[in-house]
Amino acid sequence: MDEGHDKGDGPGRGGPVGDDDYAVRAEGLEKRYGDKRALDGFDLAVRKGTVHGLLGPNGAGKTTAVRILSTLVRPAGGRATVAGLDVARQAREVRARIGLTGQYAAVDEVLTGRQNLEMFGRLFHLGGRRARLRAAELLERFDLSDAADKGVGAYSGGMRRRLDLAASMILAPAVLFLDEPTTGLDPRSRGEVWDAVRALVADGTTVLLTTQYLEEADRLASRITVIDRGRAIADDTPDGLKNRIGGDRVEVVVAERADMPRVVKVVARVSDGEPEADESEARVHAPVTDRVAALTEVARTLQDEGIRVEDIGLRRPSLDDVFLHLTGHRTDVPRTKEAAA
Repeated sequence: MDEGHDKGDGPGRGGPVGDDDYAVRAEGLEKRYGDKRALDGFDLAVRKGTVHGLLGPNGAGKTTAVRILSTLVRPAGGRATVAGLDVARQAREVRARIGLTGQYAAVDEVLTGRQNLEMFGRLFHLGGRRARLRAAELLERFDLSDAADKGVGAYSGGMRRRLDLAASMILAPAVLFLDEPTTGLDPRSRGEVWDAVRALVADGTTVLLTTQYLEEADRLASRITVIDRGRAIADDTPDGLKNRIGGDRVEVVVAERADMPRVVKVVARVSDGEPEADESEARVHAPVTDRVAALTEVARTLQDEGIRVEDIGLRRPSLDDVFLHLTGHRTDVPRTKEAAA
């Protein structure tokens, strides 16, 4: 792991944790594509019955890691287990215990939702009667019963993604890999998919989520691993990651950029560090400890000195701030396609 970063309270930290507590483990995974090192000693530990986010810039190795863990690609080095099974030596057994949902829905738009699920059931050798029963169960679980006999071509984006998730759950997998599950969806459809994922986890499924939408990781994941250049550079809870770059911050957006030097001086009186000034956004912000007292003092002083502001408030660091701090740049969203690695 890169110097200056750590794994928070993961394995070996915060008390003894046994392998039985984890649905996914990866140690020192390596993979090359020509001269490119896609994974360079990648480590990962995903607790059972949780959503674990995997974040990283394009080309960082997210998709390569998922391909290895889902047995689609063999690692060049290192070791990984899923549901207690070695992904290289027990690939067939691993496949029987996992589901994989890619960035784009893999359902047939000509068929109805029910026909799609029954088809997948038959492909998984459930037989006609069991396939029909399982399809009905999943249609109800994913709130698709009312649209079960409509052609998928008439479904909304969120309905298609929920149907795609249902198809990946035909065999009730212990581990579900979600690769960019809400790419291109509108906010309402994204919320529908999030609700479906939460329901899966409540039923005991473990989810490994790769996403470029940091709000999605913040809403769903109980723990997040940040990957860059093929290595895990941080692993912690969302709040733990945010705390690494400071807690609450006072933020002031000034009405006149000429007043920014005066605002910096006002904010500096209550801050725990040097205020930062963003000229392009006419914004001054700084970390504070006593959040309410600091905000009150800044607002009172600005009013007393007759400095007009467009906005003033408190905010916590976002995962986007964390991403920028750890990788040196922000995520690229919206976007439509994952990099090859």
